[in-house]
Amino acid sequence: MKRACRLRPIYCMLILCVLVQPGSHAQQVIDRIVARIENDVILLSDVRLLSRYQLFVDGKSESDAEILDRLIDQWIVRNEANVARTPKPSEAEIDRGLQRLQQSFDSKDDYEARRKLAGLSEADVRRLIADQLHLNNYLDTRFRASVQVNEQAIEAFYQNALLPRAKARGQNPPSLDAAHDYVQEALVQAGINEQADRWLNESRARIHVTKMLGENES
Repeated sequence: MKRACRLRPIYCMLILCVLVQPGSHAQQVIDRIVARIENDVILLSDVRLLSRYQLFVDGKSESDAEILDRLIDQWIVRNEANVARTPKPSEAEIDRGLQRLQQSFDSKDDYEARRKLAGLSEADVRRLIADQLHLNNYLDTRFRASVQVNEQAIEAFYQNALLPRAKARGQNPPSLDAAHDYVQEALVQAGINEQADRWLNESRARIHVTKMLGENES
């Protein structure tokens, strides 16, 4: 299976925290609180959900401790997005996000097989995509205007990253003019990542978090 690209190293993982669904998973996992953030909580089922999603998309998942840290970052971004009244994505936007995800797999059958193997319903995937879009839209709105990309940086990225990558894959690289907008957007996204990372580091120091996740969760 093709691995889904992460447009933003941290934000491609901004996934909705939801309770474990009733049924077989509920029988296997006894849910409990694994972190308190201000007046809110993160549940073990939230960690398990993101772990299954990572397995579905990337073929592997991070440790529970790493996932919990991602969920804390999501909480920070989600809280700010709600305060800023960032609009929720439309059904059409979610459909496009789902289509992009499906296209990252070898086929629709491959997508369905991996989704079921990970224990995710189609409704789960749509909710995760919707939350990801919502949080990404907030970060984009907050930081894009302050990211400046000049022509020298675009040409350097083209020469040092895009051309070698195309040659390594045995592909004919596009011209600089043809790739200009793609390269510019890639650099803008990198700038958004950098600024958002700094902001998250500062935000973590301002919130009260108590972690209760054991080293060996079942």
